[in-house]
Amino acid sequence: MKKALFPGSFDPITNGHLHLIQRATNLFDEVIVGVAQNTGKNGLFTLDERTQLAQEAVQAVPNVHVATIDGLTVDFAHKNSVTAIIRGLRNAQDFNYEQPIAAMNAKIGQIETLFMLADPDDVMISSSVIKEIAHAGGDVSAFVPTNVNELLIQKIKE
Repeated sequence: MKKALFPGSFDPITNGHLHLIQRATNLFDEVIVGVAQNTGKNGLFTLDERTQLAQEAVQAVPNVHVATIDGLTVDFAHKNSVTAIIRGLRNAQDFNYEQPIAAMNAKIGQIETLFMLADPDDVMISSSVIKEIAHAGGDVSAFVPTNVNELLIQKIKE
């Protein structure tokens, strides 16, 4: 059984993430969406909220489940018999950020990273941009699942 891990902070999960997850299910028997705490970012949503939002967003996608990652991604991957790590790329900046991480994961964890190009309609979507637009009062409903949009609006109002 080929199993993939799609790790990220998912603060919040977007339609771009969901499109990559759906495409990954065509390549792997199982896809784990690994929600992690990114120590370099101040998140809007708690780890529990991000995990719940992701679970709700992927519930209709077969062979996909959500788990939290505590510690190194490669350790989580090994514990869960993961074949490859999936990372989405929107542009060259994403590649420049992701490539050394993939190299380190290969070196310390002997695990391959599969880079998947974002759908052309999704290249402008990022969790950071979504939060920025929402904070400014913009409508992001076309870029995130309904459950995310509802909680995002609620969080912004707080």
